[in-house]
Formats: sequence, structure tokens, C-alpha cells
Amino acid sequence: MGEAVTITLDPGLAFGTGSHPTTFMCLDWISCNVNSVTKNVLDYGCGSGILAIAAKKFGANEVYGIDIDEQALEASKSNAAINNVDIKFGTTDYVNNKKFEFVVANILSNPLRILAPALAKLTGKKLILSGILDIQSDELTGIYKQWFDKVIVINSIDGWVLLECSF
Repeated sequence: MGEAVTITLDPGLAFGTGSHPTTFMCLDWISCNVNSVTKNVLDYGCGSGILAIAAKKFGANEVYGIDIDEQALEASKSNAAINNVDIKFGTTDYVNNKKFEFVVANILSNPLRILAPALAKLTGKKLILSGILDIQSDELTGIYKQWFDKVIVINSIDGWVLLECSF
């Protein structure tokens, strides 16, 4: 586990407080991989904004968070303001034709299946996937190997896994 940062959070009606194993694994990955030389990070399905906020606090130069839920976007914007970090939040149209060094998507397996081509197109270096049950990891690994050279389980907690996809 990397260094620690403090995040003040009011999730409102959005998902993501850091206590669920999937969010915890993403936060752990961010703490070990994101720093001041990180060009940009995208939190895809930002929920409360916790992963975007963590990426910014660990030093990423530009951080974006996108979601399809307006309440999640409002919660994310509010939480970013509380934490005094500059993050750009919006819908998927907000990041069209952009590439991100790191993309983090902590959403359930069904949307991850559908979103594979879009997530691959947004990724410049590494894609981190969570919200995946251990029994679903082989299927999702197979799907994402269509776009990435390497797809591996890098963490597992309480039946949930974290996949890292890289070129």
C-alpha cells in the first residue's frame, strides 16, 4: 500500500465511500501508481468522486470523472470542492477523443462487458477494472484481451477482484 491521504466525503446518493472491497482496491492501486508525473487520470463511473479525488491528491496533473447519473456528478463536484481539488466532471461526451494515462472503472461486470471498446479507446497506458466478482474474472479477462496485451488480476478481497489491463 502506498502513502496515505485524507479525503472528506459525503457520498449523498452516489456510490463509493471507500469501505467496499472494490473501492478499497482501486484506492490502493491509485496510492501506489499515481503521482506528480502522472499526466492524467479518468474515473469512469465516478459515483461520489472518491477515486478521482484520490488521484488528484496523489498528484495527477489532470483528473476527469464521468458518470451517467446527474446526482453522482453533483456529489462528485461537491466532494471535490470540500477536498479543495480541481477535477473536471461531466458525462461521457465530456471525454470524447481524449486519451488518459490511467483509466479507473469501478462498476459492475455487466456494464464493463459492454463498455470494453470505449474504455480501451480512452486508455493510453493502463486500465484498472473493479466491481468484478472472482467468478467473473476469467470472462472479463478474455473480453479485455481483445484490446490489451496484458490483463491480470492484481488484487482480490472477499470474492472481488481488481484487473489491470495494459498495452
